[in-house]
Amino acid sequence: MKEDMLKSMFESQKEFMDLLREKRGFPEFPVDLSTKDGQRHAKHIAYDAMGEMFEAIATLSNSKSHRATDVGSQFDRDHYLEEIVDATHYLLELVILSGFTPQEFFDAYTKKGEVNVTRIKSGY
Repeated sequence: MKEDMLKSMFESQKEFMDLLREKRGFPEFPVDLSTKDGQRHAKHIAYDAMGEMFEAIATLSNSKSHRATDVGSQFDRDHYLEEIVDATHYLLELVILSGFTPQEFFDAYTKKGEVNVTRIKSGY
C-alpha cells in the first residue's frame, strides 16, 4: 500500500509538472544534472522546498526557547500541515526532475532508514 500511495503522489506531481511545462515554460524532464542549466533548475526547486519548510517552521511559535509564555493552544495545525505538503510537492518535483522513479526513491528511502536504525541500535 505504501508504494501505491507513493506512486500516486509521483503521478499527480508529474501531471502537474506536465501542466507547468505546457503553460509556464517548465523544462523537459528529467533534466541533465551534469549541465549548468539542469543544476540551476534543481537548485531553484530545492530552495522553493526549503522556503516552504521555513514557512512551516514559522508556525511553531511555541518552540522559542526565550519565550516565557506557552502559546501551544494557538498552534495552527492545518497551516503547519499545508506548508509541509507544499514542501513535499517541491521535493517530489525535484526527485522527478532528477529522473528518479518511485521505486528508486522508495528503495533508497528504505535503505537509508535501515542505516539510521542500525546506527541508533549500535550506539551511533
